[in-house]
Amino acid sequence: MQQKDALDSIFERMLNQSRIFRDREVLQHHYIPNKLPHREEEIHRIVEVIAPALKSYKCSNLFIYGKTGTGKTAAVKYVLERLMNKSRELKAPVRSCYVNCRLAGTEYRVLSSLCSAVDVKVPFTGLATGEIFERLKDGLNSQRSSLLIVLDEIDYLVKECGDTSLYELTRVNESLQGSRVSIIGISNDLRFKELLDPRVLSSLSEEEIVFKPYNAAELRDILQERAKLAFQEGALLEGALNLCAALAAAEHGDARRALDLLRVAGELAEREGANLVTEEHVRLAERRIEHDRVIEAVRNLPLHSKLVLCSAYLLAKVDSSRATTGDIYGIYCELCKEVGLEPLTQRRVSSLLNELDVIGLLSSNVISMGRYGRTRRIRLGVGRSVIKEAFAEDERLKRLIDHVPRCLAASTRRS
Repeated sequence: MQQKDALDSIFERMLNQSRIFRDREVLQHHYIPNKLPHREEEIHRIVEVIAPALKSYKCSNLFIYGKTGTGKTAAVKYVLERLMNKSRELKAPVRSCYVNCRLAGTEYRVLSSLCSAVDVKVPFTGLATGEIFERLKDGLNSQRSSLLIVLDEIDYLVKECGDTSLYELTRVNESLQGSRVSIIGISNDLRFKELLDPRVLSSLSEEEIVFKPYNAAELRDILQERAKLAFQEGALLEGALNLCAALAAAEHGDARRALDLLRVAGELAEREGANLVTEEHVRLAERRIEHDRVIEAVRNLPLHSKLVLCSAYLLAKVDSSRATTGDIYGIYCELCKEVGLEPLTQRRVSSLLNELDVIGLLSSNVISMGRYGRTRRIRLGVGRSVIKEAFAEDERLKRLIDHVPRCLAASTRRS
């Protein structure tokens, strides 16, 4: 009964009007404000590229690059909303389709989303890719409209599924009558184009925009605009807002990071019944987010990257002194067989190790092997408990990290 009363008091506190928040949704990533500070130039360039769609002209394909939290998705969604409003005003035949390739997960679901945008229904699964493309083309021909396709995190699609679908989309206009398709690709990977086949590159004919990271002053302006809408008057110390901007600027100018810090700091203040969000709440929020962010980063890795990380985890568990590129590749190949995947080449796995090193999940240093040359020693950049927690919801990966590969078991017995 005592526990029930304690829970009821928490519910009651949350149901009452907050002394901290006016509208906490304003601090969420998906919220698109009426004004995007310090992205005016990039927004104008996007508009110039896609505006010809209003006159049924083919737009240039556009690729947008930049680190996480630099406003790429927000700017594109902002422009698309304005474009669609204008097309309704002018009665121009323009349609748009936004797909986050990481959330879609598979090539099939990406293509089915495109079909939905032109009122073509496809089953949840079961069709060949070629059949979906044919249905998409039939739908486009019947609509006789301009379709703007936004593929967010397009690098994920190419890394997981190859670039065949992207190639087909770049060539689809050749078989259309009265309709036009243009692609806007968004990627955090500045080296994305290195993954593409030369034929795809030549078909794209794309323009490019690079979004630079925000500095501390720009982040402060962004937070100040959101804070006016999100917080009750006088509920946020200016020092807390400045600290959020400074911490996020130190981490590659990530606006999402700044918004998360501000939102979580507000939530922590609210939970303790405070009337004011202080610098101490921001410090507490930073520690809370750091742990959650690493776990989220691991969960969102492509499957092959997860298997490479799992290989490093297993080596660290048994014998961290042997964690070289070759050792990790041997275990990775065995794990691929366990889950029924074709292993990538050692060169590609070496590239994945570099990517994991860049984001801090692994750390590596070059060591001399004497007359055998030089090699890289790989170590986990995070605790084993973090990886175990991140893989806990995936039964297949959970089983793998509790498994000792045969090559490791044999070497352990020999030693």
